[in-house]
Amino acid sequence: MPNVLVTGANGYIGNAVARAFVRAGWITYGLVRSKTAATSLAMEEILPIIGSIDDTPSHETIRNALPPTLDAIISTTENISDYIPHYNNTVQLLRTLSTASTANGVRPVVIFSSGCKDYGIGPHYDGDAALAPHTEESPLNPPPILADRTHSSLKFFEHKDVFSPIVVRPTNVYGRSASYYRGFFEAAAQSINTQLPLLIPVLPSSICHALHVDDCGDAYVAIAGHPRREEVEGEIFNISSRRYETVDEIATKLVAEYGITAGVKYIDPGSLTPDENPWPPALIDFPQWTGSAKLRAVTGWHDVRPLFTEAIHTYRLAYEAAATASHENIERMKERVELFKSRMGQ
Repeated sequence: MPNVLVTGANGYIGNAVARAFVRAGWITYGLVRSKTAATSLAMEEILPIIGSIDDTPSHETIRNALPPTLDAIISTTENISDYIPHYNNTVQLLRTLSTASTANGVRPVVIFSSGCKDYGIGPHYDGDAALAPHTEESPLNPPPILADRTHSSLKFFEHKDVFSPIVVRPTNVYGRSASYYRGFFEAAAQSINTQLPLLIPVLPSSICHALHVDDCGDAYVAIAGHPRREEVEGEIFNISSRRYETVDEIATKLVAEYGITAGVKYIDPGSLTPDENPWPPALIDFPQWTGSAKLRAVTGWHDVRPLFTEAIHTYRLAYEAAATASHENIERMKERVELFKSRMGQ
């Protein structure tokens, strides 16, 4: 059976990726930093490896805890506030593990996670005659806070001497503990509490493109397990759902789901102070449509979970259950949103 290591295996995307490999029949190892996280992995039949990417002296210890060969390594961690040092430490670990595996006869596929925000804001609005999705050939224009990640993802291909490098750019993801999409539920709940309309400071035709986190995990498996490595090695793949949704589609569903009697009100972006604005940065004010035709054509992957607007009640219940249980990824996303706010001047 093939072996895979997922770094950040208790993270929002990392855990979904690890669970997807387990379902696909891979022997799946997950790198985490704490014994508590290790216990949660073991419950999912993910074999926990305790260690820290940024503790470089421990890299050999991590290697010794793994089997002699790895067919794939999936990198899902990042440190937005201090990106480059963490990236360098990540590459060092990946090279250490890959060198050891190759010496034992298996050169691993290594998938590095970036994101679709590498392309920058569309501008993408439904109904625009010139509307077209970002593809893997689109120019890169990330917001400053993500510039280091974008440029580092391109440098990742310089390490093909020890592993088969692949870069993926997922869109926003939703489902389970909700990630950034928790912002939709929180904004709707705030409207109920204040008895105000759902205030939206962007155009109703603004595009939101996201996919379920489980579909995202399955995409990683499709790439890592592709039988013709030459078709995926050295490539970049966008990961996105079958179609985009508009802000108005989502707002209409939120009003019905939460029973917001005052409805939706579209307002000028400058009419809300930062304290009044319920929306986290880069959720509704980052209109973007990202195409995944390349991934689908090469691997045959396709998303199967309902779109956000198609099962919003299910996703709301999952988020509220995770919040009640104080799920660690909810707190992690709150910290990330606050970082984005501070770095983007909001």
